[in-house]
Amino acid sequence: MHWLRVTVTAAIFASATVVASARDRGQFATSSPEMKLWFDSLRSERGPCCSDADGAVVPDVDWETKDGRFRVRLEGAWVEVPDGAVILEPNRAHRTMIWPIYLDHEIYIRCFMPGNMT
Repeated sequence: MHWLRVTVTAAIFASATVVASARDRGQFATSSPEMKLWFDSLRSERGPCCSDADGAVVPDVDWETKDGRFRVRLEGAWVEVPDGAVILEPNRAHRTMIWPIYLDHEIYIRCFMPGNMT
């Protein structure tokens, strides 16, 4: 019975560590409190962007549209962005951003915000 308690405790600790490390740490919110609040409020049909994953800036060469869909290059491979992950509100950051979650060696795109498409 002792080994079960140790195993359950270790599993809870590991889960808490993963969740804590995946939280948004505000690295893309400027010193402006308004920008921090805006980043924290972003959500797609797949849920809140900054609650479970850290956003990352996507360089212009690593995203495109193809056949009416967004694609991003992540870890050297082109990944199609699900329609429900696209943030539809205006991009106040003016940078293309993505909020990926990595689960079991798969990339799950929580949110994607296209840049200024110039």
